[in-house]
This record gives sequence, structure tokens and C-alpha cells, in this order.
Amino acid sequence: MEKRQIKVNGILKDISLLGFGCMRFPTKDGEIDKDLSTKMVNYALENGVNYFDTAYPYHDGKSELFVGELIKKLDRNSFYLADKLPIWDCKTKTDVERIFHEQLEKTGVEYFDFYLIHAVNKKYLDKVKELDLLKTLEKHKNEGKILNIGFSFHDDLETFKKWVEVYDWDFVQIQLNYMDIYHQQGIEGYEILTKKGIPVIVMEPVKGGSLAKFNEKIEKKLKDYNPNDSVASWAFRWVASLPNVKVILSGMSTLEQVEDNINTFSNYKPLNKEEYIIIEEVRNEVFDLSKVDCTSCGYCIPCPYGVDIPGNFRVYNNHSMYKNDGYVKWMMEEMSKRGASADICVDCKECVQKCPQHIEIPTRLVEFDNYLLEKGLKDERN
Repeated sequence: MEKRQIKVNGILKDISLLGFGCMRFPTKDGEIDKDLSTKMVNYALENGVNYFDTAYPYHDGKSELFVGELIKKLDRNSFYLADKLPIWDCKTKTDVERIFHEQLEKTGVEYFDFYLIHAVNKKYLDKVKELDLLKTLEKHKNEGKILNIGFSFHDDLETFKKWVEVYDWDFVQIQLNYMDIYHQQGIEGYEILTKKGIPVIVMEPVKGGSLAKFNEKIEKKLKDYNPNDSVASWAFRWVASLPNVKVILSGMSTLEQVEDNINTFSNYKPLNKEEYIIIEEVRNEVFDLSKVDCTSCGYCIPCPYGVDIPGNFRVYNNHSMYKNDGYVKWMMEEMSKRGASADICVDCKECVQKCPQHIEIPTRLVEFDNYLLEKGLKDERN
């Protein structure tokens, strides 16, 4: 297992480059499939994985409990545990203390090796100050209940820069993969952290599974060069080739995924020049599959009838590029609940004159709605 060094409580430690993300355990009858999940975790442990990442909301609060069951028989010095504070659930300082100690109890540990403020964005900047949150976390660090303090991020680059300056962080967790180098904080965020000497942990290296499968033409390009390597391994190796990335999280949901990832990181080799060129070609080919040249500038909204125009076009492009049916079905269900789906459009054309890209928005919304029907992603009765 490839290892990277990161300071834990000020001491350099060898941590597995592959981290086990505990948000996508397989389920059975709506609950974590404990038998299969235990096999997966044991296989990972046997093959050198020693970093486990859970959070308060994962599996409706049951991930922490299950992780606690898995690690209770392990030597506490044999693994590193990351957990996260749901800042959105913290209305008062008392909430911070209550949730933190509840997490310790649920996982059955006396300390967290890595503790993060979970999924921060611009609206939580003031909340950190209001709750005096970092002072509380520092107190627990001084007590030995937290060894490293960090945050996980989901917002734009400018907000990221502000968060980086809030505190002398021990590490930061970002979303990064070869398709999202300009998304959220992107690759520039990685470079900012590297210049400041802050270790990076990466989530969504395979873009929620989207970079594990492509159309035949794109997959052939990858397979012709590395016939024995999975499509997903390219995405992991792209991230791993960034030297300041210390842990790459994978939310594995099948034993086959664990085995494939173990193979990638146990026989790890950085990308070579030819492979970088191939990934750039893949990136361009995937982007060429997008359907609508929408930049999500937002000039077309609010729609008088409630259609989330940029949101619909993002889903349209996302599916045309990645064929991720589950994600699209979920997104459209959420859109429908909000009364914001494409089929709400009445062709009033108010949006057309506002669009800097001169997109025939009503026509393209109808096209998207028909696309959903053709692909079986929408119930025809709706």
C-alpha cells in the first residue's frame, strides 16, 4: 500500500494514500449491510489501508456507530480516524460540545486523529466566529481529543481563499479530480494549500463514480494504453500524482471496488507524460459531449414560473457526459419537488432575451424533458 507522510499531533506518520470513505457502505433493506461492509473493511485493513473517514450525517447517523463496531477490536495506534462537525446543526456553543462528545461516544474512541468542520461555504464564515468554534476545537486539541484540525470545502475559489486564512489549519479536504480542475476551488486551491505547506486530503477523486465508466470510444483510449487497469484507476492516479495529496478518499460500496482500489494503490505508479496527454484528450472528449453551452451565469433567472434553468442544463450536460442515471434521477426528483423542472416551462420566452449565450432556452428545455423520457429517467405520467 502506497503511504504518504503527514504530521499527526506534530509527529510525522505514515498514512495510507487510499482512505476508506464511510459514506457509501452497501445497504440491505435500507440499513448498512454489516456482513458485506465488514468484509470490505477487513480486506482494506489486511492490505494496508489505515485511514477511515466518517461524518455525523452519513447513513442517517449510523455510519459512526458502525465504524465504532469495526474498530473496537483494533489497536488504536493501528488506524487513523477522521470525523466531521456538522456546522449546519450547530446553533449554539452547547450544540458544538454536545455533537462532538456524541461522536466520540458513537465511534468509541477517546480522540479523533483528524477532525473537520464539515462542508463549509461562504455562509458559515460568520458562524465560525459567532460560535467561537475554533477556540472550542483548540481546547479539545489541547485536551488530546483532537489531534489535527481541518475543514472540508464546497464553494467557489474566492470563498476558499477566505477559509484558508481563517486559521492555521493542520490539513484541508477538497473535492478534486481531472474533470473538475476549475470547479469549486479547483487545482488552484490545491496549489494555494501546497504553497502554504498545508497537507491536502482529496474527496470525489472519481467524481462520485462518473469517472469509472465512459462510452466505448473513450474507454478504448484508456484500455489500449493500459489494458489491465480499470478506468477508475486513471482518476485515482491523476490525483495521486499531486505530491501534496496525502490521502485520497474513496466511498466504496462493493468488494470489487475495494479490490480494484487496493490494486491501484498497492502497485502505484505516477502518471507519465503519455498518460497525462491521454487524460487531457479524455477531458476534452467528455466536455464535447455536453448538450447546452450554458455557463450558469444566472442572467436568465428567476424564471416567472419557477424553472431552475441553469440547474436543468447542468443535469442535462452531466448525464450526456457521464451517463450517471442514479444521480440524474435523484436530481430531477429534487427539482420536481421544488417545482423547478424543465417541464414547468410555458415557453414565455422571457429568459431568451436575457441569455448572453443566445440559447433558445424554452426549446432546449423541451429537448431535455424529451431526453429524460427517452432515456427512461422520468416517469411518462409526470
